Amino acid sequence: MKRRILQISLLFAAAALIVTGIIMGQPGEVLAKAAKICLECIGIG
Repeated sequence: MKRRILQISLLFAAAALIVTGIIMGQPGEVLAKAAKICLECIGIG
């Protein structure tokens, strides 16, 4: 029973952090950094 409560609590905490990151615009930053690194690897950036 305690393990189940812990799992549910962690699930809600993870969801809250994901939503917070989306609201703050983090996915766009991560995508931009990934594209820059990719372009640098192939010698374009």
